[in-house]
Amino acid sequence: MDYTSTQSGFRQQPNMRLRTSLVDGSEGSQLFEDTSGAASGPQKGFSNQQAGPQAAAAAAAGFPGQSILSDPMSNLAMAYGSSLASQGREMVDKNLDRFIPISKLKYYFAVDTVYVGKKLGLLVFPYMHDNWEVSYQQDTPVAPRFDVNAPDLYIPAMGFITYILVAGLALGTQNKFSPELLGVQASSALVWLIMEVLAVLLSLYLVTVNTDLTTIDLLAFSGYKYVGMIVGVVAGLLFGRPAYYLSLLWCCVAIFVFMIRTLRLKLLSEAAAEGRLVRGARNQLRMYLTMSIAAAQPIFMFWLTYHLIR
Repeated sequence: MDYTSTQSGFRQQPNMRLRTSLVDGSEGSQLFEDTSGAASGPQKGFSNQQAGPQAAAAAAAGFPGQSILSDPMSNLAMAYGSSLASQGREMVDKNLDRFIPISKLKYYFAVDTVYVGKKLGLLVFPYMHDNWEVSYQQDTPVAPRFDVNAPDLYIPAMGFITYILVAGLALGTQNKFSPELLGVQASSALVWLIMEVLAVLLSLYLVTVNTDLTTIDLLAFSGYKYVGMIVGVVAGLLFGRPAYYLSLLWCCVAIFVFMIRTLRLKLLSEAAAEGRLVRGARNQLRMYLTMSIAAAQPIFMFWLTYHLIR
């Protein structure tokens, strides 16, 4: 009689002992054997087969942009929209270049340090300069860095910005500095410059002068006066009001001579191709116009700087 069975109160059947031993023996082999892939293979395939139509239905219902992108009509509409955008960009660039010749602005900013130094010396001391003609290469004026007589926009632009900074410094020495007053100073200088260029263009139209002067050339020549204005204001801040008057007077005479000798070649270039009578009548108008443009520079220089020195 088995002692274990009597102690527990019942006797194990032989088949139960055999089944238990089989289970105990199989545990060791199943402990290191991975049968999850084999067991779950058919179920996984079945789940994928069921999830395929459901995922397609969910994608079609929840993401309508995918079906729109796959539509040929939507692709055609997108291509047509991109072509319209490119045509609109080309039209804007063409019209903008008509009023503001951006491609030509590169010519006026083609300067270097040597050119800037020579040009500043020419603006302050133009009396010893002999050749005032602009050099050409294949009917095209050379870049300013190769010819000191060529007009540029770098010096006028930097001169305008420096003049505003010097004006702010001068207002600060008088305890009158404020951002609003500095903005008024900058806007007034810009408005006077635009009015000056427009007045010259109107005068050229009324006098019917055919010249190669462009609006950008007039803007450059009118902006050269800021160099003399800066010299006058800085001299006044350092040495007082008498130094301001002396330096400004020197710069006014210098810019007057510079404008006369520069614009004379521009405005009188047509006279050689005309008849003698017409040449004599229009020559006087051109000379008066040249003198008026040159004489306006000292007036603007004094008007925009006299209140900065006390």
